Amino acid sequence: MERFNLIAIEDLPAGEPIEQALTERSKRSWNPRNYEPDGEDIPVILSSPAIPPSPAMYVECGGSGTSTPSSRYNIQISVHGSRSPSPSHKRVRRSLCPDQEHDITNRDSISSLRRPLRDSEICYLLHYGSDDDDSDDESQNDNDEIVPMIIPRAAGILMDTPDDEEIEIDTAAATKPLVTSSSPSIISAPTSPARDTGMKPSHFFEFDWGTFPDSPIPPTERRESFKEHSGPTVAVSDPYEIFRLIWDQEFMEFIVQETNRYAQQLAAEMLDGGELQASSRITEWKETNVDELLVFFGILLAMGIVIKNRVEEYWNTEQNIFSTPGFKVYMSLRRFQLLSRCLHFNNSENLRNLNLDPSQAKLFKVEPVISHLNSKFTELYIMKQNIALDESLLQWKGWLNINQFIPNKAAAVGIKTYEICESQTGYLWRFKIHAHKASPTVSEADPFTASTPALVLNLIKGLEHKGYTLWMDNFYNSPALARKLKSIGFDCVGTLRTNRKYVPTELTNLKKSQMKPGQVVGYTSGDVDCIIWRDQNRVATISTYHGNAVSTKNGVTKLILIRDYNICMGGVDKKDQMLAAFPIERKRTQIWYKKLFKRLLNVSVLNAYIIHKQTATEVLDHRGFRKNLVESLLRRHSMKMQPYVFSARVQDTIFEVSRHHPAEYPRLTSLNSTNRHRHPCKVCGKRTVTYCVGCDKPVCVFTCFVKLHN
Repeated sequence: MERFNLIAIEDLPAGEPIEQALTERSKRSWNPRNYEPDGEDIPVILSSPAIPPSPAMYVECGGSGTSTPSSRYNIQISVHGSRSPSPSHKRVRRSLCPDQEHDITNRDSISSLRRPLRDSEICYLLHYGSDDDDSDDESQNDNDEIVPMIIPRAAGILMDTPDDEEIEIDTAAATKPLVTSSSPSIISAPTSPARDTGMKPSHFFEFDWGTFPDSPIPPTERRESFKEHSGPTVAVSDPYEIFRLIWDQEFMEFIVQETNRYAQQLAAEMLDGGELQASSRITEWKETNVDELLVFFGILLAMGIVIKNRVEEYWNTEQNIFSTPGFKVYMSLRRFQLLSRCLHFNNSENLRNLNLDPSQAKLFKVEPVISHLNSKFTELYIMKQNIALDESLLQWKGWLNINQFIPNKAAAVGIKTYEICESQTGYLWRFKIHAHKASPTVSEADPFTASTPALVLNLIKGLEHKGYTLWMDNFYNSPALARKLKSIGFDCVGTLRTNRKYVPTELTNLKKSQMKPGQVVGYTSGDVDCIIWRDQNRVATISTYHGNAVSTKNGVTKLILIRDYNICMGGVDKKDQMLAAFPIERKRTQIWYKKLFKRLLNVSVLNAYIIHKQTATEVLDHRGFRKNLVESLLRRHSMKMQPYVFSARVQDTIFEVSRHHPAEYPRLTSLNSTNRHRHPCKVCGKRTVTYCVGCDKPVCVFTCFVKLHN
């Protein structure tokens, strides 16, 4: 049976976590309160120091918040230790001005006290005799001695030592047996002095695993130094201005051009297929512009603030509590639905002329938006040192061959996105849509061309040699990738799958049943550390700088790696949590890439809000920021819209009340007839039941009325 170097977590060297949470987790605790008696003092007599009083005397189960005896009678302890009932006394009430002169912290003082005990005194008595035992280990008294620093074997890999500097080598650590890698071609090499360059990794895939040194290097010395000034790259705080920096005029004109082109293509396709009818919505199409599209975006964002189940409910004009009359002021329902139908981002005719792989072809219609937002997100913000790589899932229940199933996500099934986010704020810096897992074309000369390492390296492109720390889960991490990231100026921390290549064989074969809760086993190659900790389950981790130090907080001892991971890994989850409060992509649609676009629009507003928080002197909350943005979009662009869009359509909300307005011909004179007179339209020639009152000419309401008067 294999022997493992299992160590209790309490025996590991102590350290301090590097990362600090924005808000500490709150935990309910009993807050002792001081009470003053109301009336005569109640005698409390303690017999002897050897017999502490029973805590049950001072525990009341009635929940009144007072420290009166819990038994039916008020109990006194006599000199001989016997209990006897005493007459009842007045109810103890809380004192607003506690007596500081009688703050009892000594048991002898309590013995002579002639009043009911306060909660702090009860707490002292409850813990009587439970003081921490002083250790008899004489070695603990040697902390004041000066111990010469010993450079362990792992330090030589990370330190450049001048030739004229003398370094004392930890010979005990150097002679420890090395653990062979899982690779059959790797052979253990003897340990050499720290300044010997042979100690440093000569290849990405040669790992000489050994136990941790007795005198570990502090994580702050092993960690890459951060060389960036983080924060927004623009000094803009107005919500509208930040939003327009992301959705600039040039790109909005591109969307307008593609939307108008697609509307014409859609109408021609329906006409060729015989699907175009007089009542078809596309027959009402009028070319849009940037102002109308920004109003459309504002209405979409307003739907994330005012949440309803159906789109039609936003245009409810009934005089009841469910009415939202503000939406129809800026755009009619029919025009909104028509813009939603024709919204487009790429020319579909180009798809046949381009030689695209399956992944590019699936994302072709939304690729311009993805490329534009990736460029803008990286341009407008410099992230802090800690960044997280994780997946996000946009729920899509329809059939889609790029759908992914992730059971631990809220959506469970949908469109998966790989994202780089700032750990502290959740700012989305770069993302990639999972559309197709290409067949592996791994080069023997460069194994990092495999799908997962290549994905990680592509997402962090542009951040090399700046000292960033990348936090990932076990889907991405491996010893080879950690060393590759270290070589280009990154630190890498996260969980690990022990069946990865180059993980020590001892860790790969270690089972949960072979460890007791609280035990730790780990190995280091100098620049990469692999540790397994048995908590409720077997947790495998990897880090390039943490080591095996632990910290104790609130009586719980954990690896500092685990504490830092819990703080820094939630960047993507923080972003998803903030977006969940404003679900503009929740409305049903049959076209998956339009739902994806709404999600990206939502993310762009969140990124704008994060920039606003760091540049504004008067910071708005998230909801207030969105309301301010919606109001600015509608106020600045609604008055520039074309009259056709702003004038309503049917009845008094369809056309402007003027001399020229539509009306219907009267019904036929035959009895009980519901048909009306029909006359040829002056524009298209079709027979219609409507006419213009001012012109007294038959004209189709939706398609020809404006043409007749223009």
